[in-house]
Amino acid sequence: MGNDTVVAAVTDEVGERQREQRGWYFYDWACSVYSTSVLTVFLGPYLTAVAKSAADADGYVHPLGLPVRAGSFFAYCVSASIVVAIVVMPLAGAAADRGGRKKPLLAVSAYLGAAATTGMFFLDGDRYLLGGLLLIVANASVGVSMVVYNSYLPQIATPEERDAVSSRGWAFGYAAGALVLIANLVLFTAHDSFGVSESTSVRICLASAGVWWGAFTLVPLRRLRDRRTTSTAPTAPTAPSAHGWRQLAATVRGMRDKPLTLAFLLAYLVYNDGIQTVISQASVYGSEELGLSQSTLIVSVLLVQVLAVGGALGMGRLARAYGAKRTILGSLIAWTVTLAAAYFLPAGVPAGFFALAIGIGLVLGGSQALSRSLFSHLVPPGKEAEYFSAYEMSDRGMSWLGPLLFGLTYQLTGSYRDAIISLVAFFAIGFVLLARVPLRQAVRDAGNPVPERI
Repeated sequence: MGNDTVVAAVTDEVGERQREQRGWYFYDWACSVYSTSVLTVFLGPYLTAVAKSAADADGYVHPLGLPVRAGSFFAYCVSASIVVAIVVMPLAGAAADRGGRKKPLLAVSAYLGAAATTGMFFLDGDRYLLGGLLLIVANASVGVSMVVYNSYLPQIATPEERDAVSSRGWAFGYAAGALVLIANLVLFTAHDSFGVSESTSVRICLASAGVWWGAFTLVPLRRLRDRRTTSTAPTAPTAPSAHGWRQLAATVRGMRDKPLTLAFLLAYLVYNDGIQTVISQASVYGSEELGLSQSTLIVSVLLVQVLAVGGALGMGRLARAYGAKRTILGSLIAWTVTLAAAYFLPAGVPAGFFALAIGIGLVLGGSQALSRSLFSHLVPPGKEAEYFSAYEMSDRGMSWLGPLLFGLTYQLTGSYRDAIISLVAFFAIGFVLLARVPLRQAVRDAGNPVPERI
């Protein structure tokens, strides 16, 4: 009877964990549509066009009185959004670990971002400043929400499950992105049949991403549960902002005792900056440098989304066979080759851009999913949100540099080809830094069991 009770308890625990995992996947399903339809496809070219319509005779706009080439405005706004995110993320991470209540923080950040994205429907005429403001709010919000979302991973998956669970989450996100992008493609290409202008169809696509984000966030909010650990005991009242930054400082100080965790974060910081910049600037490169139509860009990103589903799951299987570290290193080589090929793409030839999309799709999801699962092994128990705040700080903390470099290169040279090839450095340096990290020792130093393959 005792054994039956134990078996039943274990079965219930496994069932509850799987239920949470399925709910967790749905936040990727909800918010990835923003990254795909808004940040990657529509907003870059559209906001650039809006900025150009507001530009002076020399092609400059003047936000806050600063002269900015209209073609660089979108990249600068992405950088500004990341600066906002890194100010707020330590507060979110500290509050989540201290109070043990992650779901309210996930809800606030998700719905603030969804509202800003929905508000992009009103981005028309020469309202480039409105577009920049909404982009900053939405992009910062998705970054903050990911701190809380990612911090659930060590709690809902065992060490042996994490590569697979993380990869499935990314696959869910890319599947949602592909589904919504198909609907966007139909609306955009047949906008006359729907009785709307091309500009209006773009604004509908932008706003629909916000509605989707808000609607499907309800699923993880219902399925995930808050946990109070020994590290989340109430403390004396302090100003939230002061506590947040003190907690971040304490986290960084604590990481001095875990130099291998810091070494991984540094490597991730570098190569992920390249990934994020490619995601946010690819459509601008395709439209402005290669002269491709919006329909071609949509189809290209749709290719990325469809292939990224299989790519994320496939790289998850490769990680089980060869280890996550080796798999990520291989993906960084593929990223370098892909960007070098992008530099030489001829203008006005969609087939070359489609080939580029195939290359990106095969490595995109897996690179990110396996990085997330790798880091989850380096998190001391009870400090999930705190450490994932540092992880997102590493993600966002230098991810402003890639868009800034991209924008500055274009501003100085007037060539998007020069801007895109500069990103190769992030993948090359990231490869060297990651190759030097002994991950098994890093996992042991964090106090976690070492998986059979890592």
